[in-house]
Amino acid sequence: MFSIPGKSPVTITPSAERQIATLMAAKSAQGLRIGLKKGGCAGMEYTMELTDAAQPGDEVVEQGAARVLIAPTAQMFLFGTEIDYETGLLESGFKFRNPNVTDSCGCGESVSFAPLEGSRAQQS
Repeated sequence: MFSIPGKSPVTITPSAERQIATLMAAKSAQGLRIGLKKGGCAGMEYTMELTDAAQPGDEVVEQGAARVLIAPTAQMFLFGTEIDYETGLLESGFKFRNPNVTDSCGCGESVSFAPLEGSRAQQS
């Protein structure tokens, strides 16, 4: 994981902590795994799934009764992200405030990131 000693790779707001703990308890899950997959108008979409166990390479973040597992392929893109849960009149859901995002679609469902240095060198 891309980490700084003593600093969590992601932060979880109290609202997200409560929602994650509620979902885990309802499904007897051991955590909520978050990741990224190709898709959407901006190129990448966040994924979320309840899971029974950590997979090899998962980064585990625990806060209160909430447990978030970060998939290995998403770790470098999610470092520094705040995970929140917002409740509104028309919709409720998890929100990712990710400082690594360089662009997002209008609805906020998909995001893109700056190319990695190694990727640019390979394209030249």
